[in-house]
Amino acid sequence: MPQSPPHRPTILIVDDEPFNVDLLEQELEDIGCRTVAARNGQQALDSAAAERPDLILLDVMMPVMDGFEACRRLKDSEHTQLIPVIIMTALDGIDDRVRGIEAGADDFLTKPVNPRELRARIQTALRRKRVVDSRLTELSRIRDHFAKFVPESVKRIVAQSPEAPSLEKTERDVSVMFCDLSGYARLSETLLPDALNALVESYFSAFLDAVQEEGGDINETAGDGFMAIFEAPDPHAHALAATKVALSLLDRTERLNLERPDCPLAIHMGLNSGSALVGSTRFDGLRGSRWTFTASGPVTNLAARLAGIAQPGQLLAGPETVKRLGGRHRADLLGRERLKNLSEAIEVYCIARSG
Repeated sequence: MPQSPPHRPTILIVDDEPFNVDLLEQELEDIGCRTVAARNGQQALDSAAAERPDLILLDVMMPVMDGFEACRRLKDSEHTQLIPVIIMTALDGIDDRVRGIEAGADDFLTKPVNPRELRARIQTALRRKRVVDSRLTELSRIRDHFAKFVPESVKRIVAQSPEAPSLEKTERDVSVMFCDLSGYARLSETLLPDALNALVESYFSAFLDAVQEEGGDINETAGDGFMAIFEAPDPHAHALAATKVALSLLDRTERLNLERPDCPLAIHMGLNSGSALVGSTRFDGLRGSRWTFTASGPVTNLAARLAGIAQPGQLLAGPETVKRLGGRHRADLLGRERLKNLSEAIEVYCIARSG
């Protein structure tokens, strides 16, 4: 297998003297670097934003914008602040080094530049940059990994007010959907645990995509089922979104079954809308914390009960959800049912798939 060519560091040379630029380009290309040139501080800012170089060699005395101001702006920008900047100056006074330090320079070279010193400082700066990039990549990987355990709604709340996010439960209007796999117990008797987990994960991954596409949040998965919460400023909108997702899950299940004819699965779902106590819950354990975004109360309870009595391939909904759909989906009244832990009988509707 052919190996990819080694990475060539990109170095931005900022100097208004073409002769100086030519000399530096020759030195840097001899040690395997790619070079980009700019003639003043403003061009340096533009090139740094466009090229994202690995290092910047920055002269001080230039037209338009001097090196100190250019360095300050580079270090003030979140997009360029981690690029090492080596200031090159013929001014060897302590005051100029102090100005450079205050502007955020990482190192200094005195003109005329000694080739050996140039190479040594560049290699040291690039080595540090590689370490920083590696650490940032690892932190990003860890962040993305743990982000999987924080629901999207919690992320949005924290993003809106990172200093003091409001994570308490509040009364909000939502649509709640419960989805359970039919035949999970039968499959657990015939498949090895690893094979069963892989099978369920393949279905749930497709389901998760459908829920998130419509702005919903999956609260929790438990073996053979999950709960999803939908919110929107318009109460009719989240009822429609939840219904759209539920019907989509039925279609996706059929497509997945065609790919796995030896292990077909079916789902049954319950859907209900109304006011519930909604918010985040944090569970602290000996090995870390986990966030969930949940809704509780009678609305959630009814959705769970409807899922419990639904037949494989069936989506049952409460009367409030059907009312909000406004006839956009066919809803057949199955009758009134007295469900567990509910004081009154409830009208139960089966929402039909189109076509």
